[in-house]
Amino acid sequence: MKIYTKTGDAGDTGLFGGGRVPKDHPRVQAYGSVDELNASLGMARALEPTPRIDDVLAPIQRDLFSLGALLATPDPEKVRDYLEKASIGDARIAELERAIDEGESELEPLRAFILPGGTVKAAALHLSRTVCRRAERDVLAMSRSETIPPIVIIYLNRLSDLLFVLARVAARRAGAAEITW
Repeated sequence: MKIYTKTGDAGDTGLFGGGRVPKDHPRVQAYGSVDELNASLGMARALEPTPRIDDVLAPIQRDLFSLGALLATPDPEKVRDYLEKASIGDARIAELERAIDEGESELEPLRAFILPGGTVKAAALHLSRTVCRRAERDVLAMSRSETIPPIVIIYLNRLSDLLFVLARVAARRAGAAEITW
């Protein structure tokens, strides 16, 4: 099978489960941003490998792959199947919250805005956080015209908080000082 199909040369793309839409459709924008987030997390994991942080990120990348498939699927029944397969629900949100709490237990309380950076790993995690916030906005925009399970937006919101905490943890573990604004 060739990687190029030429079916998108006119500016449209096929959806998972059937149908075609323009490449600038809100659905494509939403799953494209989730895909970009997943790629940025892959980059963050590859930079300065950090076992405990990377162990948290690996299952998140799997979650994001499932969320991307969900967003690329206009069929509500298939969406439900993807959510079940990915185990993305209240229990998964609670796991993200536990990871946030564990990370925060290592940190000094935040008293000012901090500039993204610190180390390569921390900077990559801060970048992933901003991509996550954009993905959240794109999914919210899509939800204005398409039915999206609320858990998707909750997941991305919680994930951006986790990425902020992990960026701070990465900098702290490397001995890098946070620079406040």
